[in-house]
Amino acid sequence: MVRVRIAPSPTGSIHIGLARSALYNFLFARQHNGKFILRIEDTDPTRSTKESVEAIMEGFRWLSLYWDEGPYFQSQRFPIYREYAEKLIKEGKAYYCYCSEERLKKEREKALQERRSWQYDRHCLSLNKEEKERLEREGVPKTIRFLVPQERNVVFNDIIHGRIERSGRDIEDFIILRADGTPTYNFACVIDDALMEISHVIRAVEHISNTFKQILLYEALNFKIPFFAHLPLILGKDGKKLSKRHGAVSIMEYKKMGILPEALVNYLALLGWSPGGDLEIFSLEEAIKLFRLEKVKKANAIFDFQKLEWMNSEYIKRSDNKRLLEGVKEFLEEKNISYKEEKEERLLEIIQLNKERSRNLCELSLNMGIYLKEAIDYDKEAVDKYLDEKGKENLKELLSVYEKLSIFDKETTEKTLRELAKDKNKKPAEYIHPLRVALTGKLVGPPIFDVLKVMGKELTIKRIKKALTLSLEKNTKDN
Repeated sequence: MVRVRIAPSPTGSIHIGLARSALYNFLFARQHNGKFILRIEDTDPTRSTKESVEAIMEGFRWLSLYWDEGPYFQSQRFPIYREYAEKLIKEGKAYYCYCSEERLKKEREKALQERRSWQYDRHCLSLNKEEKERLEREGVPKTIRFLVPQERNVVFNDIIHGRIERSGRDIEDFIILRADGTPTYNFACVIDDALMEISHVIRAVEHISNTFKQILLYEALNFKIPFFAHLPLILGKDGKKLSKRHGAVSIMEYKKMGILPEALVNYLALLGWSPGGDLEIFSLEEAIKLFRLEKVKKANAIFDFQKLEWMNSEYIKRSDNKRLLEGVKEFLEEKNISYKEEKEERLLEIIQLNKERSRNLCELSLNMGIYLKEAIDYDKEAVDKYLDEKGKENLKELLSVYEKLSIFDKETTEKTLRELAKDKNKKPAEYIHPLRVALTGKLVGPPIFDVLKVMGKELTIKRIKKALTLSLEKNTKDN
């Protein structure tokens, strides 16, 4: 059975790289009717927090990446790691190291001065029985190092990168258990992956150097070696490692920006893989059917926030209005835009009118606010261009006929405006442009007669009267 895992350290929230790794593991598991396991690698108590664990699980749930088993916590498995470390000691495949940090630091600095690479010199491997007994009596802290077989090469076939090889001589005798009894990443990872029967390890390309060490541990412990697939890096558009300057990094930051989870999942899927053809928009269910791990590219992926926003706008356009209403409520509340007294039918009409022009839920809430707030902001350029003396005169003429209407729907307001234009020997646009600025404060927006229908007569009249009081000289953004 296919069994895969995502194993974050609880030292912060989920970032883009971790989310992409989780998604690919999830897709692979679902595609093969396998299991997707969540493991929390919290071996460092000084950096691990309960809040981070909650943030990780919240992030995966928001993306609909639901795990089948777990979460398992490495901090609860320390006795297991100690047992296997001692097994390696007994079999002569690992040894105690009493070297202090000071000694190791000096050795590194010496190598640096001599311009040579440094790796542990096996100083403690050659200690005799008397020296070891003395160190034990003195209570000198000790770690456990794995004895790397240097006479051979370590080879594995990566599903994405193909054959990868490294000489044992280039791998130092690495620590598997620290002096305080906590396991190192490579050791705990191997024990857990083996005992949890992980069949495929799908993770970031930065872990390739760890894979050589882990294969040696699998062999030393007589564990079955899983298949490995190392995913490409995700870089910013400038070709540098993804950071905050390229956009939000935490997954939940995207939620705060009004990105829909299904849009983010869709975009993450394309960071290193493509379903082929021109297909770019697809659901999680479709991704499960289409995804092929062996088709993931070796080349680094480029994160483009503008592309994500475009994709998000496409999802907003295609989304059910009731689903958008539920998502946009928190943004309306955050901006103190009152909506609870409104009928759901009107709110859905406002969403329908504005979702084509909204890149995210935050923008949608602002666009909705035009129909829900008493006062609005006016764009100075729009006021200067269309609310001059001529524009205001046209608004006054329009106000006089709109105030008399008993039916205020799309058809009636349009017919009234066009008849007025004909009577005054003017173009309809001479009324439409100042009307749009009066009602929305903007130069562009949805079709004006749809705006009138959704806005209603009462608010329309108030907005026109307010527009007639605006001064061209005043910075109307503050109005």
